[in-house]
Amino acid sequence: MTGPGADDTLTRAFEAHRGRLLRVAYATVGSVPEAEDCVQEAWLRLQAQDPASIRDLGAWLTTTVSRLAYDTLGSARARRERYVGPWLPEPLVADLDDDPAQRVTLDESVSMALLVVLERLSPAERTAFLLHDVFGLAFEEVADVVGRTPAAVRQLASRARKHVEDGRPRFPPSAAEQRRLVTAFAEACGNGDVQQLVALLDPDVVWRADGGGKATAAHPAEGGAQNVTRFLLALARRPPRSVRMASVNGAPGLVMRDADGVLTVIAFTVDAGRITALDVMRNPDKLTTVPDPG
Repeated sequence: MTGPGADDTLTRAFEAHRGRLLRVAYATVGSVPEAEDCVQEAWLRLQAQDPASIRDLGAWLTTTVSRLAYDTLGSARARRERYVGPWLPEPLVADLDDDPAQRVTLDESVSMALLVVLERLSPAERTAFLLHDVFGLAFEEVADVVGRTPAAVRQLASRARKHVEDGRPRFPPSAAEQRRLVTAFAEACGNGDVQQLVALLDPDVVWRADGGGKATAAHPAEGGAQNVTRFLLALARRPPRSVRMASVNGAPGLVMRDADGVLTVIAFTVDAGRITALDVMRNPDKLTTVPDPG
């Protein structure tokens, strides 16, 4: 079938897969614009493809986007090695009350905790783990994406899985539990409550700040609850202009404008009822789509 009707049918079929394709691309590259570019390029390639040659549209699109994202990740690694300060993924920020069906942030594939761990893997390990363990592709399909044998891909996924398990929260919270913890954290910082902050933070809590040469990436001299608490209380002496809770990569986090007006997003990793990591993103290039906290 050809003509406008066929175009409409193809568009609707593609749009039905868009959410999953964005998750695949974003989880692979950690950047919203780059993920959207991969999905758009897949759409262009689909339009140029003979529909009769595609037996399973979902599988064809997933493989195509995965290849594009894998190539993008390879070129992005060199840029990230030259990045000023630590590199953190671009956050996905939404209102906590948004319709969950409209979010791209609903599964663990886009959690900040997972994405930070994935940054330690090679592009092939990261892609093999995501496509097989998270998105359910067979090793033969993943092999076609990364240009390895199925046996090699199995080994890549196994190595990646061990790194992910070592870095993943063992006792992750429910959304309600994390919301209570983030609320208590914001109140303790605002009130200068040292004891409450120490109680909320894991003894080995990690603070990661991504300034990228665009905004000051201040960070404690050392990790640990006591050092992070002292640092947070020092920051609290200059109260932020505005603070609100938001969904950050699918979990409750904070969006604020600090005393100097710099937009800041904080993602929280929680394990066994305590905050184990705070990922602080201030690079304005990564926050262009973040709703202003007011």
